[in-house]
Amino acid sequence: MKTADKSTIKIGARSFLTAFLILFALMTVTGILTRIIPSGEYDRVVYESRTIIADGSYHSIEKQAVPVYRWYTSVIEVFWGENRLTVIVLVLFISFLGASFTILERGNVLSTIISLIAGRFAKRKYLLMAAIMLLMMLITSLIGSIEGLVPVVLIIVPLSIALGWDSLVGLGMSLLALAFGFSAAITNYFTIGVAQTIAELPLFSGTWLRIIFFFAAYGATFFFVYSYAKKIEKNPEKSLCYNEDREVRERYSIENILKDQYMYEEASMRRAIWWFAGCILTGFAFMLAAALVPVIPNNIAFPIVAILFLVGGLGAGRFTGMKGKVLAGHFRSGILNMLPGIILVLMAMSIPHVMTSGGVMDTILFRASTIVAGTNIYTAVILVYLLTLILNFFISSASAKAFLMMPILIPLADMIGLTRQTVILAFNFGDGFSNMFYPTSALLLICLGFTTVGYTKWIRWTMKAQLMMFTLSLIFLFFAVAIGFGPF
Repeated sequence: MKTADKSTIKIGARSFLTAFLILFALMTVTGILTRIIPSGEYDRVVYESRTIIADGSYHSIEKQAVPVYRWYTSVIEVFWGENRLTVIVLVLFISFLGASFTILERGNVLSTIISLIAGRFAKRKYLLMAAIMLLMMLITSLIGSIEGLVPVVLIIVPLSIALGWDSLVGLGMSLLALAFGFSAAITNYFTIGVAQTIAELPLFSGTWLRIIFFFAAYGATFFFVYSYAKKIEKNPEKSLCYNEDREVRERYSIENILKDQYMYEEASMRRAIWWFAGCILTGFAFMLAAALVPVIPNNIAFPIVAILFLVGGLGAGRFTGMKGKVLAGHFRSGILNMLPGIILVLMAMSIPHVMTSGGVMDTILFRASTIVAGTNIYTAVILVYLLTLILNFFISSASAKAFLMMPILIPLADMIGLTRQTVILAFNFGDGFSNMFYPTSALLLICLGFTTVGYTKWIRWTMKAQLMMFTLSLIFLFFAVAIGFGPF
């Protein structure tokens, strides 16, 4: 059995440097903000085992200016900060995925899987695109678990290249679809469920409008990716990542990839693929169970999925005949390839850490809430949407933002005549779409780190999609205000 010469799962130096400089500048700006914005805080109370802020409890506190050196040492401080468990899990997740997929690639398991799919759908590839994007969006819209689905990016991106497209199309079919599905939530517990519980609305009420929005968002997202794919299919050099994809394109060209179909005839390769597939399905099943079964803690689903992918990669490597030293070498190589991505994630996580240490996050929320209170309902819904967009830059967790914002926004909504259901819709729209735009999104940096696409190129490509979703969101929000979207 032949073995791939080198791994294509690594972060390019240029992409890393660009993202590093952007994040470094943001870390500096964040530090300056802690010197400019007054420090203040809300009192916290326990609500159903979770901590939320008490409305009307905001008060100024002594200035918590963060020393300049800590603006940058915060990259290390996050390991013992408030979100330390999240940071540790993210670092292990990236490491495990890098190691696992490097083993799969070196053992030609990945190329064999892609060759089987590409061979089956080569003449129906746009049908495959539509089906994959619908599945990705439905999963995150219904159950909300997005992080555990990150590994599909590593399969769909090279599949996209094998079908004659590029890495951006692959990211559009996977990452963009996952994130936009999360934002176009129908029954996503992490946004809709948590927010409605705090607002004392019937759980998952108002589903009819969210279903309509979901299919509108799916149509817009598919049209965006489809149009770009058609353009580069006619002229591959119009691809925004044509040069960056050169090495991956050579490895996963349709001519080369279809040659690997014969490997599935080998018993060892079949065992490797089925072992890996079994681990993937087990991980997805556990992720689904964690979202639907209350007794299973949601915070353990992500680590379990990461471990199962590692086990799947190591097992597949053994089935293909890799011995201890070779397997360990690929494992080490995969982790080393992901080190730049880990650095970027730590830098992104350090930004909210500095904001919290400086005591300015609550001040921003308080100042924004006073502005919302003095407006009419149409202006108010836009401000709630924009406030969520701003806070999403610093706090990527949907449920964390819900516990922070809802106790403040719900009384304001009642006071100005805006329905609670509409506030939650505005919160949901503001929470998700920008996750694929902000460099502080660990999820975005992880996924880009597995491809040849740099952050600036990603922003250039997705800008139209973001504007499209922003416009679509406003249309639905205004409609919700006009009909008094409820029940209340």
